[in-house]
Amino acid sequence: MNAPSGQRRPAGIAQVDQLYAFDAIIDTRSPAEFALDHVPGAINCPALDNEQRAEIGTLYKQVSPFVARRRGAALVAINIGRHLLERFQDKGPDWRPLIYCWRGGKRSGAFVTIFRQVGWDAHQLEGGYKAYRREVLARLAALPAAFDFRVVSGPTGSAKSRVLERLAARGEQVLDLEALAAHKGSVLGRQPGVDQPPQKLFESRLLHALSALDPARPVFAEAESRRIGLVTVPDALIERLRAAPCIRIDVPATARTEFLLRDYDYMTQDAESLIERLERLTELRGRDTVAAWSALARSGQWAELVASLLGQHYDPLYRRSQSNNFSRHTDAPTVAAERLDDAGIDSLAGQIAAASGQFSTGSTSERTAQMR
Repeated sequence: MNAPSGQRRPAGIAQVDQLYAFDAIIDTRSPAEFALDHVPGAINCPALDNEQRAEIGTLYKQVSPFVARRRGAALVAINIGRHLLERFQDKGPDWRPLIYCWRGGKRSGAFVTIFRQVGWDAHQLEGGYKAYRREVLARLAALPAAFDFRVVSGPTGSAKSRVLERLAARGEQVLDLEALAAHKGSVLGRQPGVDQPPQKLFESRLLHALSALDPARPVFAEAESRRIGLVTVPDALIERLRAAPCIRIDVPATARTEFLLRDYDYMTQDAESLIERLERLTELRGRDTVAAWSALARSGQWAELVASLLGQHYDPLYRRSQSNNFSRHTDAPTVAAERLDDAGIDSLAGQIAAASGQFSTGSTSERTAQMR
């Protein structure tokens, strides 16, 4: 993405591969556009807010492009002035921001012009968000091949996410897809008070996480479905995970039940909300089964409900999905714990790190090339 030899780019123009060479990244699109996706770490300083952008669009179509530009220029100038006063008065002369909008056009261009007049070495992202988005898709298609994944599997309630956290605390590399997706990965996996990111924002966060990993070292990840709540894991990554070595967690059902009662304790505070989610399983498990689960929830028999859900729904689903989707699951080494308290989870993390050593990492030259 560099300029041809001998050709100099105009001052103040940057490329996607230079994103993190600046002191700040400023997204000048509307808050609605920013919410759908943005460069990780970017701050939103709208040239036009949501209502103003809609107003200018209407003027452009219904009155004339000139009237729209005249009105838009006034609003953009007011907004840039406000951002300068409210957000950037503490910036010194050496501050270097990167600024982008949708296509790298008028909105970011106006910011760059004024910021450079102030004296800051402001740069505009060539191609804007659209160029960034193309780069995200291209890299997500290629980058997963760079890594030597280790897939941690185990039936629902095996504390896989907590084990990944402990592996990370031990200095191991971890890709926590459920954390990136803000979802626990099942019909009951939505977290209270937390919205899942839109698909594009999930992909931006995923690329940012992958880009921070070292291809010369193993990366631990959970055995996930293609969909995590409302978002979808990109094809190249899910295929790489499904072909990777697996390490299975084996924990008694009673320990898994106890862990789930702790980990999903918020669900016991709202039985009707839980029942609403359980009703989504009617077609799969039958009306009578879901009615029995609902009765257990209403009567507060939480341990009995969790044990029944594991035995009648989650464990059969796990056995089918792991064997069908992960080619190296059947012969995977097993690690075990009797309880899923802190000591048990620590023990599982240690066993998994040790078991990982039996898998050859192979040559890293091809994987490293994928990072470029």
